[in-house]
Amino acid sequence: MRADRLKTLHAVLDETNAQLNMDGEAGAKVWPSGFGSLDKVLDGGFRSGELVLVGARPGLGKTTFALQVARNLVASGHSVVYFTFEHDNHSLLERLIIMEAAEIAGSFAVQLPAVRQAFNTRRSSDRMMAGRLAGTEGGAEAVQALESYSERLHLHRSSGAETSVEIMTGVVESILEDTGETPFLVVDYLQKVHAAAPVTDRRRTARLSEEDRITEVVEGLKDMALELMVPVLALVAVDKGGLAAATRTRVQDLRGSSALAHEADVVLILNNKFDVVARHHLMYNTGNAEQFHHWVVMSIEKNRSGADSVDLEFRKRFEHSRFDT
Repeated sequence: MRADRLKTLHAVLDETNAQLNMDGEAGAKVWPSGFGSLDKVLDGGFRSGELVLVGARPGLGKTTFALQVARNLVASGHSVVYFTFEHDNHSLLERLIIMEAAEIAGSFAVQLPAVRQAFNTRRSSDRMMAGRLAGTEGGAEAVQALESYSERLHLHRSSGAETSVEIMTGVVESILEDTGETPFLVVDYLQKVHAAAPVTDRRRTARLSEEDRITEVVEGLKDMALELMVPVLALVAVDKGGLAAATRTRVQDLRGSSALAHEADVVLILNNKFDVVARHHLMYNTGNAEQFHHWVVMSIEKNRSGADSVDLEFRKRFEHSRFDT
């Protein structure tokens, strides 16, 4: 048991006064997402010690959103560690390049096929990334921008067979020791995190149901957020009920365990706007209805620190691996 778990209110008052007296910040540290309307509702952004879940059916942009948040944070001087269970580092690099290029060159920026072609061309006159992308809109500049903040974005190629919450905690502590800065955590995605059995019961994990395993993981992520005083942004898959066509995904559709809703401090759910708008709008105004496919509705279904039951809209720009912020 850690000695500092038990404190009197007097000790907490003294610590807070000491921080304020040194012109420090008292209370939770805030990491802004870079999505203005979301940060406004969240009172500035994601807060230390909080577990934030992002749920959606496949293809709606969970990874796009998480990677864009990571990019926004490191571009503004923060440190991020991105635990990726489904994407290799090179594919994330390609997505970051086209995302950054769109920040620089707008809608005419280089897109993914051109980036992949530049990387796969043999006997190029220029063997380096920036040179290979020199003839594209924003490509070379995007590589230079990535290089400027690359030391602050840590990519962890995670494994569902090995990468547990305990491993993640060790990674965060190692980054803190090496850089002196506590990183923002992204977990892509929660259902893939390994549920580690105690040494005394190695066979226990094999007997865990999916619900029990996910309960163990989400409780562990919440404990880690509080222990390390960092925000944890975890992506969550939905169950079969949430995959039904033309239906709106809700928090109860998150796959695996009711503990997901109980443990999380913030729950964000992404839906196609087309699936959210009332049917009569789709039936009698087909022109506008078609435009709804280009937008997602982000519902803030839970928010312990402020307003919930709030819907925000963001336009998809998936050709540039991003949303309009």
